[in-house]
Amino acid sequence: PIIIISASGMAEAGRVLHHLKNNIADPRNSVLLVGYQAANTLGRKIQERRPEVPILGELVPLRAQVEMISGYSAHADRNGLLNWIKAVRGERLRDVFVVHGEEEEAESLAEAINQMGGLSVHLPKAGEEFNL
Repeated sequence: PIIIISASGMAEAGRVLHHLKNNIADPRNSVLLVGYQAANTLGRKIQERRPEVPILGELVPLRAQVEMISGYSAHADRNGLLNWIKAVRGERLRDVFVVHGEEEEAESLAEAINQMGGLSVHLPKAGEEFNL
């Protein structure tokens, strides 16, 4: 068994790719994922416990144990974002752009912000431009 502590992220780049490639096939090992894993990233595929995951151009069997540890994100959660918007809205804050997160959650957050009233809430599509 091996313990590797890596930088935060979604296992998309860096030395962690080599560590994972060389160690996730061993059922004696564990992978502890800390924080959010975006769709279609290696971290999400590991989180979903797929039988094989693509690492550095090779399909590697995932036999290691996989666990999630929550509470370490540097991102504000939904309530934190809503509270911040309530605190700063007014004359200077007129537009809010929700540009991060899964589509369903982003839409839900945009609706909650919209319900506050007095703000123009946008869910931009990739490449969409706005004049401010």
